Amino acid sequence: MIQELQPPAALDGAAADALARARARTAPALDAALGQLDPWLREMAAHTTGGKGLRPALVLLAAEAVGADPEDALPGAVAVELIHTFSLVHDDIMDGDERRRSRPAVWKAYGTGPAVLAGDALHTLALDTLLRSGGPHAHSAVRHLVHALGDLVRGQAEDLRFENRPWYGPGAVTPHAYRRMAERKTGALFGCATALGAVLGGAPHRTVEALRRAGRHAGVAFQASDDVLGIWGDPALTGKPVYGDLRRGKKTLPVLTALAGAPPAHARALTALLAAGDRPAEAAARIEAAGGRTATVAEAGRQLGIAGRYLSAAPLDPAAVRALRNLLSFLPDRHG
Repeated sequence: MIQELQPPAALDGAAADALARARARTAPALDAALGQLDPWLREMAAHTTGGKGLRPALVLLAAEAVGADPEDALPGAVAVELIHTFSLVHDDIMDGDERRRSRPAVWKAYGTGPAVLAGDALHTLALDTLLRSGGPHAHSAVRHLVHALGDLVRGQAEDLRFENRPWYGPGAVTPHAYRRMAERKTGALFGCATALGAVLGGAPHRTVEALRRAGRHAGVAFQASDDVLGIWGDPALTGKPVYGDLRRGKKTLPVLTALAGAPPAHARALTALLAAGDRPAEAAARIEAAGGRTATVAEAGRQLGIAGRYLSAAPLDPAAVRALRNLLSFLPDRHG
């Protein structure tokens, strides 16, 4: 019987321990990598780092799942965290987000030009970290990271183009188009994380691909959850202002599914409210009443189910997979 991932209320002991162990392993190596940067760039990078470390944990758990020593995958864990940080720095500039993790975004604290430069430095450092790691699988790991970066950039480009498309009617962004964008923009790096652990652990191609696809679908679940938090999240937990995505007019999955499923008159009324942008609380209530929040949570669960099926199909270490399943399932339940 195929076991599907179910979102738990909290991390179980094995996954919490895996996350803590991943942080303990990755932190010194990440500090050493950042130490290669110009001091000013390092200061800006440090301003953004400090998240939960989910992506490095996925790299190390994937290595354990294929029977490898997680130490062999440590360069991949560092590289993925560097790319994640780079993407946050640049995303905040593009989206105009002034806050990140309850403090000013890098561009707000240091200026747009310096923030762009810091992001570029992190991007370069990630590739260099993998290339200099040596070993028989380093070049294959770089290829996976480069491919994921291409997808990430393409997804971000699609997301930016969505801003100029109508909310409703001809030319509107569909939920399907949004999910495809999210698989590239967010899913690509999650899939890269699980793939890198397998690649650096010496796993065969079919196993690497199963883990990559599992991570990719879990990343879409993460994005769906992020969209819910972007409207209804508690600022004390997310570090971002309430109704932030609505105030910026972002086309996210709760909004798009609400519009797609609403009667035409209701959809037009919601569209007018979104276009005005001055009553985000009312817009959020209408989106929820139209089923946008419920449908987005359900989509996160569906994506986790697909991720679980890919894990079930691969020959993986059972103990590591249990922790990996729980960690993936935790993604939609986090609070920032």
